[in-house]
Amino acid sequence: MSKFISLRSDKFSYLFEKKHGWVTLALLAATILIMIISTGIGSQYISPINVIRAVFGHGSAMNDVIVNQLRLPRIVIAVLIGASLAVAGAVLQGIVRNPLASPDVTGITEGASLGAVLFMFLFSDSVSIHWMPLMSIACAFGVTFLLYILAWKQGVSPLRLVLIGTGLSAAFKSVSYMLIISGPLILASKSLTFMTGSIYGASWNNDVLNLLPWVGVLLPLTWLQARHVNVLALGDEVATGTGARVQRHRLILLLLSVALAGAAVAIGGAVTFIGLMAPHMARKLVGPSFGNLLPVSALIGAILLLIADLIARTAFLPLDVPAGVFTAAIGAPFFLYMLYRYRNQA
Repeated sequence: MSKFISLRSDKFSYLFEKKHGWVTLALLAATILIMIISTGIGSQYISPINVIRAVFGHGSAMNDVIVNQLRLPRIVIAVLIGASLAVAGAVLQGIVRNPLASPDVTGITEGASLGAVLFMFLFSDSVSIHWMPLMSIACAFGVTFLLYILAWKQGVSPLRLVLIGTGLSAAFKSVSYMLIISGPLILASKSLTFMTGSIYGASWNNDVLNLLPWVGVLLPLTWLQARHVNVLALGDEVATGTGARVQRHRLILLLLSVALAGAAVAIGGAVTFIGLMAPHMARKLVGPSFGNLLPVSALIGAILLLIADLIARTAFLPLDVPAGVFTAAIGAPFFLYMLYRYRNQA
């Protein structure tokens, strides 16, 4: 019996190992369990059974308000943002062949964050907030283009990409702070929380329904393109020899990755290091093949942000600390370890 499952059509083909399918199912079950437990934990504890009853409309009136209106939108948005950032990081690492690549390390997150801050300061009173992800994505593409121009020197090495990306990240963050200082106090407070990475006050209309169309379209498109990342990982010469359209596939994957990161940042702010950590954790579980790697990375990213947000809103009650503080606390040492490990790949 074959240990692989193959999905084929005229437009795409997809191959993954059966044993890794069980890993994916286990992570999916863990994600759902954490969502239920996290929804019940807060200033007023609600048991998992009562959380499930409230979700299906059979709970008490108070539990219905707490679960469905206050906590569940935040939980769902954490899953969407964590999955988007993780997949964006996995694709970036694959197409650049750089284990240090991720939206925040390469400056894409700060560029998207600047786009959202610009939108809040320039258009928040005149344009629907549903257009904010588009502004973030546009700025994220601008940063990516600038990064490649500055990092290119007979190719893009891992260390050069990280160093220039870190510099661009600092530069764009300083521009965001300039806007915050010069703007109204209420927008400044909102922007500072946003730049730290927070999903506080998430709602169905302004956040979940705003991000869901982007994720619902971009994640499946990225999944359909995953097989091309495996070919690109072989190197340009080998990939070209197999008949792959290297530049076309790389461009499409880059556009999808940056769009995912930009949309996620537009809603959740500059949540850092999930795009770096989740793909590496996924490779330890299912290996480098992107047929298995992308769904596992998405689930790990969702779990990481769910746990970070749970700690953020419960560890210092009644304060609600931005979740980005905790992802950075875990991710910064991980990044330093990865930078040291790949220090000779300049």
